[in-house]
Formats: sequence, C-alpha cells, structure tokens
Amino acid sequence: MLKDRTRLPAAFAFTCATLVSPALAHHPGGGGNTGEAGPIFTIPASTLDEGQFAVGVMFEYVRLRTLSDQTLTSAAIAGNEGVHDLKTIESTSAILAYGVTHDLTVGMRVPWVGRTGIREGEATDPLNPIVVDRGSAFGFSDVTFLGQYRFFNDKKAQTEVAVLLGVKAPTGVTNRVDNEGQLFDAEFQPGTGAWNGLFGLAVTKRFGSWSLDGNVLYILSSTGTQDTNLGDRFLFNAALSYRLTGGTAEKNALTHMHLGADRPEPMYHGGPKEGSVHSRAEPAASPTPALELVVELNGEWHDKQVTADVVDQNSGGTVIYLAPGVRLSYDKWSTYASFGIPVVNQQNGIQPEPSWRLITGVSLAF
Repeated sequence: MLKDRTRLPAAFAFTCATLVSPALAHHPGGGGNTGEAGPIFTIPASTLDEGQFAVGVMFEYVRLRTLSDQTLTSAAIAGNEGVHDLKTIESTSAILAYGVTHDLTVGMRVPWVGRTGIREGEATDPLNPIVVDRGSAFGFSDVTFLGQYRFFNDKKAQTEVAVLLGVKAPTGVTNRVDNEGQLFDAEFQPGTGAWNGLFGLAVTKRFGSWSLDGNVLYILSSTGTQDTNLGDRFLFNAALSYRLTGGTAEKNALTHMHLGADRPEPMYHGGPKEGSVHSRAEPAASPTPALELVVELNGEWHDKQVTADVVDQNSGGTVIYLAPGVRLSYDKWSTYASFGIPVVNQQNGIQPEPSWRLITGVSLAF
C-alpha cells in the first residue's frame, strides 16, 4: 500500500521548533520540513503516516547588534554584572521523527550550539574600565523529545488540530570556560543542566495549494547548572504557505490495469489463458521538483532568568520575527531556507538585540 507523502512536510516541522528563538536567552531554535506546502518554523498539526520516518539536518545562524564598549564599561562601573555582549548564535541539529500511528508522531532533536563574541565590561579600576573579550562557547546542547497527537482531522474541510507534549533533557555540556579559563555563565553554556516540560497546540487549515498553520508552545523551565533558572518561554507562530510549482508523484500513482494488449481475456471467453498476463500495475509517474513559498510570524516571550534567587533584570522580553522562506522538494528530499527580521524587539534591561536570523537545512522522508 502506498503511503501518502503529502503529509510528511508539515509533520516533520514539529521536531525542529522545540528549542525556540535564541534572542532572549541565547538558546537557539529552528525549523524544517519535507514535502508539500507547509511552514518552516511554525509547528503544524499534520502528523507522519504510520511507520514512516523523517530525518534531517538543520542549521541556524543569528546575528545580534553588539553593545558598544561604552555601554559595557558603564554597566561595569555601575555594578550591573548582568550586562554581557554577544555577536552570533549558531546551531547545527540532527533531527529524527517517527509516525507511531496515523495520528501520533514522536521526534527528537540533538543540537550542537555555539555562541561567539562574548564580551563584558570590567571596572577593577573605576577610572580605567576595560572591555574583556571572553571568547566563544561551543558544544552539544540539550536533547528535546516531542510528541504530537492529532485529535481532530476533518478531511473534507482540510482542517487538523493536534496537541503537543514533550520534554527537554539536560544532556548538554555545562563546563565551557572563557579565554582566561573562567567558567562561562549558565546562559552561555551549550546545555542548561535543567529539565524542561513542553506543552502546546497546533492547527492546520489547507485550501488548494495554500496552507495556513499556527501553534502555541509553552516551555516550563526548571533550575539547572549554576543554580540558574533560565526562565519560562512562550512560543507563538503563524505561517502562510503556497505551493508554486510541482507536486509529489507518489500521491498520484496509478494502480489500475492497462487497457492494451496485455489485458486479460474476458471471462465470457473462458477467462485468462494459461500463461497469460493477469494484470500489471501502471508504474508511478516520475517525481517532479516542487517549489513552495512561505511567510511566517515567529514570536517568543521569555521570562527573566533567576540565579540563586536573584532575578537578572537584563534578561527576558519579547521578540517577533517576520520570516519569508522557500522550500524545494524532490521525491523524498527537501531543502529549505528562511530569513527572519525582527519586527518586535522588546528586551528587558540592557541586552544585545537580534539583527537577523537564517534557518536552512535538508530533510529526507522514508
């Protein structure tokens, strides 16, 4: 029995958006997809078919507006120890998803994370404050497991609704040190050392070549490395996708018999003769490339982080990206790219703000 690959793209995206936007806590997120029109970062309600796998590699790069030397030294003189600078956030993630049933998909994401250009002011001598270049931090981050159960699927109205439940395990490294051998603060470590719970809802509505998707996801944080709670997060996304060209050939594969010379003789002629061909399935048409256009709004609210019961006033806030994207698919393969520009950038206290974000990757469904 042929499996419907038109469900694969949107279903696979849910495994990729579970570490969310890095702008506020310096922890990256992302997206991914494999097939028909669907979002890149937004989590859709579609699920994989039963017994199907999807794998992928995703890369995310965020460029931040660095703080000036004067801002860093002024903060150091004022004793504002929570002020740090950051240049880029980079992550490369391996992603796996599996369709347990037609309505239940489970997935995991294993990320490698790097943060560069970490700087801070130092005022050992208040009359001569300096800016210290602490370097970069790279390493494996926390593994995320997410389950998606589609409890509503109206095929006639092409509307789906799914619940999202998951956990982020403290598997990432938390021992990275700076250029002077000093331990980086918890917010710059690749791992958090904390268990996080994920709870959300996703909705998908299709109409012709268009797909409208939306989701909300709450990430409940706990205290981890260095007695630090990096803060709860609330993710809210919406996406509009359009299949510009192409399609999935397997969806249109024909299984009826040919009407030509190899058709079996009718029963009123005594049935097929011995050795004659009974039937032959028509081979599926060759797959053709598909091009899809996507535009998304990706938002995140982040609570302030707390270390040893002390609230960091220079953490948390709200950011919303406007992110156009494109996906090119062929047969079981898909590659995608999304470029995000912040349209809302409300940071608490003094923090480097995101300037732009790039998400790209490749996926395979089988």
